[in-house]
Amino acid sequence: MAIKRNAVVVALAVCSALGVQATLQAQMGGMGGGQGGGGMGGNRGGGMGMGGGPAVAPGTIIDPAKSFDAQLTQIENTIMGAAKAMPAEKYGFAPSPAIFAPGQAVKYDGVRTFAQLCTHTIQANYRFFGAIGGIKPDGDMQAIGNLKTKDEILKAFADTFAFAHKAVANVTPANAFESVRGMQTRASTFAAAIGHAEDEYGQIVEYLRMNAIIPPASQMKEM
Repeated sequence: MAIKRNAVVVALAVCSALGVQATLQAQMGGMGGGQGGGGMGGNRGGGMGMGGGPAVAPGTIIDPAKSFDAQLTQIENTIMGAAKAMPAEKYGFAPSPAIFAPGQAVKYDGVRTFAQLCTHTIQANYRFFGAIGGIKPDGDMQAIGNLKTKDEILKAFADTFAFAHKAVANVTPANAFESVRGMQTRASTFAAAIGHAEDEYGQIVEYLRMNAIIPPASQMKEM
């Protein structure tokens, strides 16, 4: 629980950092150079941001729905890539004392399987983004926790992220800091949602690594 609380606290900085991120993207995107306007600025003189999108001039006011959607797409691609990378037969995997050196004291009673990490993330997404967008998901949320196969879970992930994109489209400059529950606003709830997803992704990565699988998001860094 402490890890999740820390992740959420860190994530609360996401919203305020988005403006800084946009500035950095603009600065990096403008670093065109070389023949034919090459380099990081692209071949046609149009700078691209670090995230692959168009560069944004410093001080630009960005629609929160668009900013949130861009951040959501990033974590969506990261988690979906990891879920696809795990072989179907490994979705029931959970760490156990057997994978550690003999005599090493470990306790893994009741830890989630890979499938359960995924379904927990899916359910949490619905709760967070339902509050952000003021919309309710279709279907039985409890039933998601019973999904076990890779195909079922990948579909449920796709559905929950589609729901999340629909939800953030409802965020406006006027309502971004309206309360959705107590002191929680749409903006702070979005930060918490991203923080939670990142926390779960960190655990998903460990499960992949225990099975000698390099997470797709890490593959380019390790080449």
